[in-house]
Amino acid sequence: MAYYITPISAANDLSFYEASDARFCYMGRGNFSNVEHPKFWAAGAQISFWFKGSSCTVDLTDENLYGTNLNYIHLIIDGKYSRFKLPAKENKLSIGDNLRDTIHTVVICKGTESIIGYLQFNGITCKELLPPPPLPSRKIECFGNSITCGTGSDQSAVACGKGEWQDQHNAYLSYGALTARALKAQYHLTSVSGIGLIHSCCDMDIVMPQVYDKISLRENKLPWNFALYQPDVVTICLGQNDGIQDETKFCNAYVDFIKTLRKVYPKAQIVLLSSPMADEKLTSVLKQYLTIIVNTVHKNGDKNVTSFFFSRSYNSGCDSHPNLAEHQLIANELTAYLKKLMQW
Repeated sequence: MAYYITPISAANDLSFYEASDARFCYMGRGNFSNVEHPKFWAAGAQISFWFKGSSCTVDLTDENLYGTNLNYIHLIIDGKYSRFKLPAKENKLSIGDNLRDTIHTVVICKGTESIIGYLQFNGITCKELLPPPPLPSRKIECFGNSITCGTGSDQSAVACGKGEWQDQHNAYLSYGALTARALKAQYHLTSVSGIGLIHSCCDMDIVMPQVYDKISLRENKLPWNFALYQPDVVTICLGQNDGIQDETKFCNAYVDFIKTLRKVYPKAQIVLLSSPMADEKLTSVLKQYLTIIVNTVHKNGDKNVTSFFFSRSYNSGCDSHPNLAEHQLIANELTAYLKKLMQW
């Protein structure tokens, strides 16, 4: 499969379709203030479309943050998956190699998280852009840290400890994305590496309750319009970066965060997850804390909150994160739970 380097040459039967065209489907938090050039910071944000023809050029701009960062994207054409790092700030990706002159489906997914910079979609050039089928009606949102981002999971191109930090990111094959696809649902990954509920690692100056309502979470900027996406299920996977904290402080802060989310998601089922990379000691503490939190919110009248504890720790990826195979195992556990909980 060919992509980037050589854009499709102009031809009489090709047209340029701007990003504002209603036939493009978007999934994930984005900044649509300029509808012709929407920007996406969130890991797992997607652009999907159908086109008719034998070729297509996708126009993407990478923020190229600091002049050094470039995003990885996942490109899925007719179900065939590829992953690569964008080669430059401005990109015209020639996708498709010897495609038949027929109908094709394309998904472009941002594989790296917000701290790597935004991905801007400008449009495509093809023979004919077609109306897409509707996105799934079911919706999931996954709040979390680096695990939810898919950080450190993909060693297929660059081994752990080699290259740049983002070389092992893979949001498309992270547990949240896999779970959503297994349940035939849309998904948002509202996650930042290193973030915690009351304490973040790595000298970060933010915690999740401060940035949950932003489009660019890591930079704590651009307010998100919650009316644009109302999930049926919200999962929260926090605590790994908090570590063992004062029980009362942690539990009270978590209860307050649930109350905050309930204001914007009045009907969602909220599921509190243990950390799938926590060691035995932290896992035990988190189970205790989450049980207290669920009991507290139930007593306060909110019965649509549950907890789920993963069966073991998954640490075979970079920096003891789950690898791709383990993300699939994590997703299998969570999928089975949500399927029963939601009767999906």
